[in-house]
Amino acid sequence: MILGGIEIPLSFGLMGHSDADALIHSICDALLGALGETDIGTAFPDTDDRYKDLSSLLLLKEVAEKVREAGFQVENIDTVVIAEVPRIKPFVAAMKRSIAEVLGMMVEDIGIKATTMEKMGTIGRKEGLAVQAVALISSIQGEAKNS
Repeated sequence: MILGGIEIPLSFGLMGHSDADALIHSICDALLGALGETDIGTAFPDTDDRYKDLSSLLLLKEVAEKVREAGFQVENIDTVVIAEVPRIKPFVAAMKRSIAEVLGMMVEDIGIKATTMEKMGTIGRKEGLAVQAVALISSIQGEAKNS
């Protein structure tokens, strides 16, 4: 499984057109939303073979370029991974480093937390996971814009 740009050793992974990195996809959605843009599925459609099996970090890099081209910079990212498995705590520092490198940020400005569904529902049965992300961007001139 790839999560936060890091390979997590599991006997299963997530299904998707790219590498299915749900954490990076959620961050992309938060940044695109902060710009008033559409979602990652529209920006990088699964009908386009250019994105098949592509590292989501490359998608994040393209989104970061859109942010800069629009005259903004990323100030803060905060995420919550909702999953029974994997336990992400051992991987959080590496995830933060990989995301910070792509976005040109300090690791301290990236939050990655995790919670479970206490064995309830689809996530609780280990059939998938969910990620929520919010992003704070600011104008290069200094005005903040939230998503």
